[in-house]
Amino acid sequence: MKSDRPFSRSIIKIGTRILLGGARAHAQDGFPGLAIRTPPSGNGDVFYKGRRVATLRPEQDLRGRAGAFVCILGSGPSMRESAPERMPPQAAIALNGAMTLFGTHIRSPLAVAVEDERFVFRHFALMREKIPPGLPCLFSVGVLRVICEYDPAWLADKPVVLIDNITKPYGSRRRKLSDFSGDPTVRIDPSTGAGFSLSPDRGVFQGGSVAVSAFQFALFCNPAAIGFMGVDISNAGGARFYEQPGSVAFSGIADAEARILAHIALGVPVARQRGVDLLNFSPVSALERCGLSYDDRYARSSALSVNAD
Repeated sequence: MKSDRPFSRSIIKIGTRILLGGARAHAQDGFPGLAIRTPPSGNGDVFYKGRRVATLRPEQDLRGRAGAFVCILGSGPSMRESAPERMPPQAAIALNGAMTLFGTHIRSPLAVAVEDERFVFRHFALMREKIPPGLPCLFSVGVLRVICEYDPAWLADKPVVLIDNITKPYGSRRRKLSDFSGDPTVRIDPSTGAGFSLSPDRGVFQGGSVAVSAFQFALFCNPAAIGFMGVDISNAGGARFYEQPGSVAFSGIADAEARILAHIALGVPVARQRGVDLLNFSPVSALERCGLSYDDRYARSSALSVNAD
């Protein structure tokens, strides 16, 4: 399986590293054309080629929409045996292809989250079809740039919450894990290289899957419980629930399994210290290794039927 990222992006990535050095090489995420302005408080702005294309909303907007239960909805194969339609409204943060459930099994999501620009290159038509106006969109810098390459006007009615990489922040130099020592808004584990942010507006620790970033946003919402549905990890080499076996897109999740679990494991005690229950709704999820045993309340007896690609 090959990546859906155009070869030209590899050239830009190499060139940026040569010109700016490793400390600022992540500037390639927004190059060319994207500019983001984030004031100390309130809304920010997203510009593309000098024109304002989107409003950047603070993380508090997401917290204001969330209820007592937030579910991080992945697109692992186990989703075929799950019943997300049983969830309460405005509970689901849908990751990537889980947005295929909008309008059928998920009628009122909390938000959608896309962190990897490769998903946009492959599925922008799906995003255009499934993401409704007004739905909070958790997008990374790279994702915003690719969307703008296709259709910057599409962002006009989408409230964007930025997924900024706290170790490679937009407009700033790369930061080492040791730079966060003593910072009360983050948790770090130098032995694994993992981190967890308690204030996603300052950035999140990205850990090989958008589920890691979504977990940090979900905990900020301060619900009574956070669920993981379709976040399988262990079987990431197989077809996602919305893919046909012969059209499986590239995924680096299987190779990043240890990294993903290290980041999530770091957030588990943080959640429990705050009295937040963590629930795993996938019978095959590697999250069991983080102490999240299987909860079958959203299991279904018949297979989930989804038409995607």
